[in-house]
Amino acid sequence: MNGKNAPRVGGLPAGKLDTICDVPGVTVGHATLDAGALQTGVTVIRPHAGDPYRDKVPAAAAVINGFGKSIGLVQVEELGVLETPIALTNTFGVGTVANAQIRDAVRANPQIGREWATVNPLVFECNDGYLNDIQALAVTEAHYGQALAAADRVFGQGAVGAGRGMSCFSFKGGIGSASRLAGGFTVGALVLANYGRKPNLTVAGRPFGRWLREMEGRLDSGPEKGSIILLLATDAPLDARQLRRLAVRAGAGLARTGSVYGHGSGDIALAFSTAYTVPHLAERGMPTPQLLHETRIDPLFEAAAEATEQAIIHALWHAVTVRGRDGHVRQAITEAIPDWSAWLTSGPP
Repeated sequence: MNGKNAPRVGGLPAGKLDTICDVPGVTVGHATLDAGALQTGVTVIRPHAGDPYRDKVPAAAAVINGFGKSIGLVQVEELGVLETPIALTNTFGVGTVANAQIRDAVRANPQIGREWATVNPLVFECNDGYLNDIQALAVTEAHYGQALAAADRVFGQGAVGAGRGMSCFSFKGGIGSASRLAGGFTVGALVLANYGRKPNLTVAGRPFGRWLREMEGRLDSGPEKGSIILLLATDAPLDARQLRRLAVRAGAGLARTGSVYGHGSGDIALAFSTAYTVPHLAERGMPTPQLLHETRIDPLFEAAAEATEQAIIHALWHAVTVRGRDGHVRQAITEAIPDWSAWLTSGPP
């Protein structure tokens, strides 16, 4: 099933690609491991084509539920900038990928950690241990390099990169992306979707999970204990404080799909702007951008919620069925519910 045929949510227009790469300068790349019990990978999001250490972008994060093992968030909160690409991987791959980010930054800037300050790697994770043999520690530094080298405006979604082994509402989840245009600007979302209780699944406002419960009888998938990483990019000139406000609105899109941010779910959002950069070297001076007035930010909030909800749907609809460790299987939603389009208009038969 082509993800372009996925349900459409909201009323705002999308960008040409309907991905985060509709925001100028943003690119995405994957390295995918698909070998029996090893179903995992790395996804990299580059905020621009230059050196993010020398030319940082403003950013901020919002922790919706903190059951996660990410690295780098403390400095992002303190300084309000990104200085490496953003990396996504599985829980046990965080340290390895962070090392790869550090080595890559030092190769480009040998002064790091000596004449200059150290670098802040930024890695987010979800636990893909149901499908992937996470104890094998299969992700290597080379996989980060492959994903970084593959970064492009056009990229795969679903069961690719860091999304290869992820589950969503007991179906196959993974990488999803979307964009919305509002207020003269673009807001793009990319998610690593690995969360949700099947009975709660809501698609474009329709109670798919409740219908499945009625069709299948008692349907209880236990407590919500997955995670989702929510990334937002925009070309609107926002500072770190405003970007944190934008990141919080990703939670609205997440809730529309049926998440209640359960106890065991790590739900973290990060937003960044490509409208300007902050130079590492003090002699280059600080930028003085004309920031968006606070009273004009509501359209971006709406775009953030819509793009996030759409990105999650794209993650589900792009995904293919994957068989992983110990015979575990996650079925693609398009295979499990082949007549899903009829459900959107008239409900299940």
